[in-house]
Amino acid sequence: MNRILTYILLLLTVHTARAGEITVRPGESLHDALRKAREWRRTQDPRCDGGITITVRAGRYYMNEPLFLRPEDSGTAASPLLIRGEQGAVLCGDPRQQHTQVWPQKGMERLIDFDTEARTITIPTPPKSVLKTNGLEMVVHQRWAIAILRVKQMKVEGDRTIVTFMEPESRLEFEHPWPQPVIGGKKGCSSFLLRTTEQRCGIEQLMIIDGAKHVTIENVTFENTCWNRPLHKGHVTLQGGFPLIDAYKLKEQEGLPWDSGLENQAWIERPVSAVTVRNTGDVHFTGCTFQHLGSTALDMESICVGSITGCRFEDIGGTAIMAGSFAESPREVHRPYQDLSDRCQQLTIKGNVIHDAANEDWGAVAISCGYVRDCTISHNEVSRVNYSGICVGWGWTSLYTGMENNHIINNKVSDYARQLYDAGGVYTLSYQPHSSIRDNEISQPFPAPYATNDRAFCIYLDARTDGYTIANNRTENRLIRRNEIGDNHPGPNNIFRQ
Repeated sequence: MNRILTYILLLLTVHTARAGEITVRPGESLHDALRKAREWRRTQDPRCDGGITITVRAGRYYMNEPLFLRPEDSGTAASPLLIRGEQGAVLCGDPRQQHTQVWPQKGMERLIDFDTEARTITIPTPPKSVLKTNGLEMVVHQRWAIAILRVKQMKVEGDRTIVTFMEPESRLEFEHPWPQPVIGGKKGCSSFLLRTTEQRCGIEQLMIIDGAKHVTIENVTFENTCWNRPLHKGHVTLQGGFPLIDAYKLKEQEGLPWDSGLENQAWIERPVSAVTVRNTGDVHFTGCTFQHLGSTALDMESICVGSITGCRFEDIGGTAIMAGSFAESPREVHRPYQDLSDRCQQLTIKGNVIHDAANEDWGAVAISCGYVRDCTISHNEVSRVNYSGICVGWGWTSLYTGMENNHIINNKVSDYARQLYDAGGVYTLSYQPHSSIRDNEISQPFPAPYATNDRAFCIYLDARTDGYTIANNRTENRLIRRNEIGDNHPGPNNIFRQ
């Protein structure tokens, strides 16, 4: 009898150990594994009890389409879904596009003229070999952003050459007033370079979580994605890497009811991301690696309760971590919206290492949060970024929009503003009551070689920043002084305890 009981207990133990476990090996389909878990949920299979774990064995899994988690893939609080990678488990796409800078051979050259009426840019005449090159792109330095413009024609006039560009980027570049190149500024004219792109379109997205709740992604590496937009549309941005899809200057009766000085209208779209999370809650990334990605790495677009902890981001073309709405189209971006912060709240970004971000789109950042509330960004290490380090807020407004209780604490930010200014190691926008910037270690801005002004700061309180308590932040082994914090019309409710 004892032997029979022992045998039954052994069988039960083995069954329990295997319940809710799915293993994927190199050469097998992650899509099929996810479908199996979905079917278990649908049929209320007892293997769902306590949760489902999909274990991804070490190896490379090429994604010719993104792994798509739908509402039907949701776990529950009692039975979550865990996708767990073994060491060396890599979800990968196509290697990033490679560029050849043809002129100047290194660095950038200064513009001569920027003509908004003729829609032309005048540059020093390049070598004849460059003038004969097909498929040229011009990358233009625009203070806090870049523009990537496909060259249509170059007309040589002695030592000056007049350049025209393809549509739609030509219209967007010359109609929208900010940012545009600076001609004859205090530190000279804006700069440019000419280049070609060798690889054409490739895979841009590796995973989309849309509507699936109670999901954790653990110890998975996301590697190699392309960024195809500049190949077909160019890339003209408003700020933070957000491409314009329509924009123009208000020419008559400038201003709108909520901002009498507003001179521009703009509609933007969201940059593509290797991993996208939206319309969901209780989604967590822990111990993951994001590397060699062409645009945004991880985008928590709309989520209630989530976290990104202990992850590493390296060699990222755009923004490493993006979160919240940025009033992307169909909304006009400058209106003070009241509902958008509800889409992204209770997000924790903690203990991540971000090194070498925004290296394709220099105007992107390391951590970018738009309309968010109850968001905590803490104990992250940020280094080697071409624009700002950690950015929170959007809307350029002193009105209450629901953004509140956001905290930027105990982070280390260094080697930022490498190319663009109007930047901050920590950068904020708009009214965010009950928020704080404290106990951060922030280096001085990098001496960007082509900046046309000196507006870069450890902490930059940009347009109408308000509601922040700023305390005990350090630079170069000393406290950051109040007069070292950048101001651009901040509100009256900031508290400084430096």
